[in-house]
Amino acid sequence: MSREDVTIGIDVGTTAAKAVAVDEDGRVQSRVRIPHQLRVPAPDRLEHDADEAWRRGPVAALKSLNLPSKTRLKAVAVSSMVPSLTAVDSDGRALTPGLLYGDVRGRVPGADTQPLPAVGEAAEFLRWTAAEAPDAAGYWPAPAVANHALAGEPVIDFATAITSLPLFDGTGWNSAACAECGAAVDQMPRVETFGTPVGEVRGFGAVLATGAIDALCEQMVAGADQEGDVLVMCGTTLIVWTTISAPREVPGLWTIPHTAAGKSQIGGASNAGGMFLGWVDRVVAPADPTSPEPRRVPVWLPYIRGERTPFHDPDRRAGLDGLDLTHDAASVRRAAYEASAFVVRQILELSGAPVRRIIASGGGTRVQAWMQAIADVTGRAVEISAVAEGAALGAAFLGRMAVGLESTIADAARWASVERVVEPRPAWMEPTKDRYRRFLELSGSRLA
Repeated sequence: MSREDVTIGIDVGTTAAKAVAVDEDGRVQSRVRIPHQLRVPAPDRLEHDADEAWRRGPVAALKSLNLPSKTRLKAVAVSSMVPSLTAVDSDGRALTPGLLYGDVRGRVPGADTQPLPAVGEAAEFLRWTAAEAPDAAGYWPAPAVANHALAGEPVIDFATAITSLPLFDGTGWNSAACAECGAAVDQMPRVETFGTPVGEVRGFGAVLATGAIDALCEQMVAGADQEGDVLVMCGTTLIVWTTISAPREVPGLWTIPHTAAGKSQIGGASNAGGMFLGWVDRVVAPADPTSPEPRRVPVWLPYIRGERTPFHDPDRRAGLDGLDLTHDAASVRRAAYEASAFVVRQILELSGAPVRRIIASGGGTRVQAWMQAIADVTGRAVEISAVAEGAALGAAFLGRMAVGLESTIADAARWASVERVVEPRPAWMEPTKDRYRRFLELSGSRLA
């Protein structure tokens, strides 16, 4: 019997490590999810037990995958959120909490806005972490911890490193910037181009490949590559990117290069994703969010821990407007999903870019009420990616590049597939327009 080559992508996410084993056509042969705790010790703090989430979790995910007997594992690659940081000992075990994006310990003193994703945040993470563990063997973000656990190689990709500006200057670690934060260059992880072979995975004989930022990996395999294609990543963080033909500057939004040659993306990340919706799920009584009368829904401001795009204001807080005695748990839950969708529409309208189609990816795509709200609020069909673990899928493609099975990242587009399409409901579109206008007024958006 011939053996089929597979690669594995592991995504170290905010609430779990997810792994998929994938064949050459992007078909998932096996998948697994290893949950870990997201710790919120204070309203403005966000952290992991880095040993649990970044070191043990990826290893457990890899070992838990049940590969069909006819497959042959060729490579493993890791994707992860940014920024993140912990101090480690000489064995790669965490000595400090794993700091995550948006934690107050990464707040740049005197900075009112964040012009690009994570600029300055990683440096403040390093300053705090180095002060907590000045004798640490290393100061590593999540993918370096995971890669060391898998193969003894504390490696990260250039895209992850770039989010550490000014610590990383585009070519290497800046010794002066690192020293100013209390660290030396030799305490920082090795940096390689994504899709590069960097080691051998212990116990599996497979190549360890350099992965990339979760959002980049997800974008590679989403198929949102044409001008006007919108990718909505529905994870713990809500991320909205519109593909545009040339860079443009819009206050409050980010513009970054697309993986497709000659194109850019405009949009950004919001806290109105799974983190907000999960909180609502915990505090609001169970109910069916599809059952309310379309005109009998209140309006949430979803800023449960501040907001990133477009306000970049960590001190914003959530609110619920327009409640009366006729509202029930179903109405409040529907309002929460609408609030997330309002943020999607707000980012799209602020960008000023034409919208051709909307593609949704990430674990949140399995929540039908969320997808329906995005369709109702935007008035557009939402195409749902067939593989919810998009970041892990993209990492698996980078694994193929590392062993010579692929030659260009552009070919990852062939793995894009749509599972279903969620259409907007006419009875809901007009009422949500009215609530969207109220949402803009309450949030102080310049679109109001």
